[in-house]
Amino acid sequence: MQAAVNRTFWALAALLSAGVALYSYRYFVGIGPQASSILGNLFARPWLDVHIAGAATALLIGPLNLIPAVRQRWPQVHRWIGRAYIVGCLAGGVGGLIIAFGSLAGPIATAGFGGLAVCWLIANAQGWRAAMARRFDAHRRWMIRSFAMTFAAVTLRLYLPLIPLFHVSFIDGYRAISFLAWVPNLILAELYLRGAFASIFPQSARPLAGLRTPAVSL
Repeated sequence: MQAAVNRTFWALAALLSAGVALYSYRYFVGIGPQASSILGNLFARPWLDVHIAGAATALLIGPLNLIPAVRQRWPQVHRWIGRAYIVGCLAGGVGGLIIAFGSLAGPIATAGFGGLAVCWLIANAQGWRAAMARRFDAHRRWMIRSFAMTFAAVTLRLYLPLIPLFHVSFIDGYRAISFLAWVPNLILAELYLRGAFASIFPQSARPLAGLRTPAVSL
């Protein structure tokens, strides 16, 4: 039963991540519908391309490294996916930070998306450092926080259709979403790591004792 719950949550997250990532690539290749509010960003070119290329790739491959079997049975695969994921996050974070300052939604959205970019960069840098220092439990925790913020690309798009339900203007709703897209994700990740959902995910606060050393080294 527990394994089925874990697989269901992972499959849903992976499906949503892949869908949003693949759909986002349209900005990178310049095809399909593209929002003028995004292309109108003062720093859209070239930094939107940098952000999408990195963030969409991280979102697409990130769920693979959340599978324990990949980490335990195929450590080389885990390492290479991990490298690509972190590079994607770093590119996405730098690009996201720069375009946050050109947001047409004003300083509130700049603060929201800029804060996400900074926290995302810090989490990935800390995760990388922990792995290099062979502090694998800390590495796991930082990468869970990282993916919670990577997943903001999904939650943002889940919130957007809800704006009309609250009878506020799109711009005001978008400003709120600049924080809502990632702050609750990060809070939930932290609660998970502290064992708040142990009845659902018993492994949530479990250290990585016994994990084979090569499995998560970078």
